Amino acid sequence: MNEADRKKNEKIKKMSGNFNILSNDSTDGHGGYGVGTINLNNMTPVFIDPAEGKAFIDMGALHARSEVEKRIKFLKDKTEVPNGKLYWLVWVTVEHLDGKPAYTGVGACEMIVDRSIRRGYKSMPEHVNNMDKSLKGKIAVEQMDDASKIVLRDFLIEFNKDFWEASSDELKDGLHT
Repeated sequence: MNEADRKKNEKIKKMSGNFNILSNDSTDGHGGYGVGTINLNNMTPVFIDPAEGKAFIDMGALHARSEVEKRIKFLKDKTEVPNGKLYWLVWVTVEHLDGKPAYTGVGACEMIVDRSIRRGYKSMPEHVNNMDKSLKGKIAVEQMDDASKIVLRDFLIEFNKDFWEASSDELKDGLHT
């Protein structure tokens, strides 16, 4: 696939609002170039907006370029953003579980954004660690408030009920309020 086709496919994926699901791994067992790189093909960033009670996919978050993050300078101290709006950026990984596609890893990260001052708060170590947990099939949602868990649970079920039903009890329990 040439560079122009690859960019076109990425743009289509970004605009479609769908989960990245079960792509082929180009480094599958050969031990050559690219081994040791992180493959984000099965990961999808889902934003939870608890104030609006909605969830949405924004693939730009994979590179800190989501609509929520654009034109915002992120600070390390959340007290510097006292009037910010809470979002949860949830890293969702989809892989096969018992032969069926399922939500296998979920890592939620707090993000606060104040558009009026173009400032926000996010902890980069938290984002990296929870992205890693999601890739490794772990569930990290205990820090979320109950309303946000409900929005995420309903979104995942509505997006693909079969994936939800094939998912682990740990995920279902973690999002049960």
